[in-house]
Amino acid sequence: MATDFGKTDHVDTLDAEDGVGSLLESMPDAILVADAGERVVQANHLACALFAYAAGELRGVPLASLLPGGAHRGLRQDGSEFPVEVRRSSMPGALGPLQLYAVRDITELVKAGQAKDRFLASMSHELRTPLNAILGFTGTMLMQLPGPLNEEQEKQLRTVQSSARHLLSLINDLLDLTKLGSGQLELHLEPLNCRAIVEELALVFRPQARQKGLLLQWRAPQEALMLRTDRRALQQILMNLMRNAIKFTERGEINIGLERSYLEGQSVVQVSVSDTGGGVTEDSLQQLGIHLSHKLAALLNGSIRYFDKPGNGSIFVLSLPVE
Repeated sequence: MATDFGKTDHVDTLDAEDGVGSLLESMPDAILVADAGERVVQANHLACALFAYAAGELRGVPLASLLPGGAHRGLRQDGSEFPVEVRRSSMPGALGPLQLYAVRDITELVKAGQAKDRFLASMSHELRTPLNAILGFTGTMLMQLPGPLNEEQEKQLRTVQSSARHLLSLINDLLDLTKLGSGQLELHLEPLNCRAIVEELALVFRPQARQKGLLLQWRAPQEALMLRTDRRALQQILMNLMRNAIKFTERGEINIGLERSYLEGQSVVQVSVSDTGGGVTEDSLQQLGIHLSHKLAALLNGSIRYFDKPGNGSIFVLSLPVE
C-alpha cells in the first residue's frame, strides 16, 4: 500500500479493532482511517495533534466533522479552520473496505501564495505606471507634436514603442495568471459581436506585422457572429495568439479566420490564427501568453487547439461554445 505522502512495503490486511498503530505512527503525515460509514476507526498521533484531540478521542468521530471541505478544509476540535491537502487510498479491513486519509496542513503554503500574489500585484502596478508613461510620450513624439522626425528617429521610436507594449502585455498576463490561480479573476458575460472584435484586433496588429515585413490578413463572414462571453478574456486570448504568431514568424504572412463550426457535436465559434513561421515549438508553447490563453479559454468553457505545419508554420484555433 502506498500514498502520495508516504510509502510502506506492503499491508495485507488492516483490522480496525486490533489496529496497526506502529504502521500509522511511522508515517510522516497525519493519518485518519475511516470505515464505510465515514467514521474514524484509527488515527496516528500526528492526526490527534493536527485536529487538537487527545490520544484515542478521534475514534468514532465523523469524517465530515474533521474535513468539512473535503480535500480543502480542516476543522479542529475548538472550531478553528485551516487549509489542508488530502490524499486518499483504499485498503482491505477485517470488517470491510477502509479509507486512509493522509492530511497535511498547508497554512504556510497558502500564506506564501498570498504574499506572492500581493507582491506581484504591487509590482505590476509599479511597472505599468512608467511603461504607460513611455508609451504616452513615444506616441506624442511619433505624432511629431514636439517637432519633425527623420526616418531613423521614427524607426527607433517605433522600436521603443513596440518593446514597451510587449513588456506591458507580459505584466498584464502575469497579473491575470496570478488572479486565475487564486480564483480572483471575475468574468462579465455579455453578448458580443466576434466579427467586430477580430476586425478591431487585426487592425491593431497589422502595423506590428508590417514592421517585420509580414502581411496580416483576416477573413470572416459578412454577418455578425454573436457570442455570449467575457470581452476582456476573449480579447486577451486573441491578442496573445496574434502576438505569438508575429513573434515566431520571420517572413511570410499571418492569417486570421473567423467562422461558425461544430466541435464534438457542439455549435462553436472558431477563431484561427495561422502563420508561416517555423511551426509549433516547445518555446512557442511555453510562452506566458499562450499558457494564460489556454487557462482563459477553459474558463470560458472553450479550448485552444494547435496544429503544426512542418516547414510552413503553425495554426492555433480558439473554439468557444455558442449557447
